[in-house]
Amino acid sequence: MQSVKNKLVLITGATAGIGKACATLFAQNGANLILLARRENLLIELQLKLQSEYNVVVIPLVCDIRNAHEVKKSFNSLSEENKKIDILINNAGMARGIDKLQDGLIENWDEMIDTNLKGLLYITREVLPYMIEFKKETAHIINLGSTAAHDVYPGGNVYCATKFAVKAITKSLRMELLEHYIKVSTVDPGMVETDFSYVRFPDDSTKAKNVYSGLTPLVAEDIAETILFCATRPKHVNINELVITPTAQASSNFINKK
Repeated sequence: MQSVKNKLVLITGATAGIGKACATLFAQNGANLILLARRENLLIELQLKLQSEYNVVVIPLVCDIRNAHEVKKSFNSLSEENKKIDILINNAGMARGIDKLQDGLIENWDEMIDTNLKGLLYITREVLPYMIEFKKETAHIINLGSTAAHDVYPGGNVYCATKFAVKAITKSLRMELLEHYIKVSTVDPGMVETDFSYVRFPDDSTKAKNVYSGLTPLVAEDIAETILFCATRPKHVNINELVITPTAQASSNFINKK
């Protein structure tokens, strides 16, 4: 087992849900953090809390990951030493709507593709050269996927497509970085009760809440613990792909609700 103590961990989408749970858990384990998100007030609040409680370094990066220029500018604002990331957790992601394709809103498609896919590419493109040059044989990229990367469902057309793409990128990266001994993993959760469904259904809180009714879903801390598990395996062990669901869920389409 490897320790994350004093390692530098960059987490995207860090102010809520799984990202925030990862930030807290990695700080508890002594990691220094670079936290990337759009909402500056929440970033600063989390930064001060984690620094105070766990005595670790926390660097906030205010950035819209969908904007390539912003990502590059934010990353380049870091000192050269702080660009040498040990662990990149590509957590930022979202779904918007559950329309059939013929009823879909193009702005929703763009938002999902820009966040889930392009955003992951933008930040990974900035981090990787430093990992390759300075962190050979110690670096790790962990992408947050989904059971939607394994099976589709009605209304999930574009969201599922983005997560299938994340799976493909992860597999390709694993091959490309093999020569550098850089680890690459994807953690693919099923139903996790966070803000996810409220973002998906912003105009219908009842519908969002009902997604998790009748079963005990996963919580953000379950996924954070799984990501930490991947990050702390011995040097010779790489978790390529890990699928995690509630006991009541077998796949995106098979859910046992009481």
